[in-house]
Amino acid sequence: MDDPERLGEVEVRFIQSYQATKNYICPHCNRTIPARTGHYVVVPTEAPDLRRHWHRGCWQRRTGR
Repeated sequence: MDDPERLGEVEVRFIQSYQATKNYICPHCNRTIPARTGHYVVVPTEAPDLRRHWHRGCWQRRTGR
């Protein structure tokens, strides 16, 4: 989902590299965010099951920003 804000309000949290224990796929570029890499977790308030992990740069460059 390239524009999670279309679901309404979102909570954005930065995950420090020491907190990142797994690999994730960024929904913007579809590339891996390796474990031990700082990144953002974006959680739609009304749909927390749709939370996604984003590269820092991808979050800053996402559609409409």
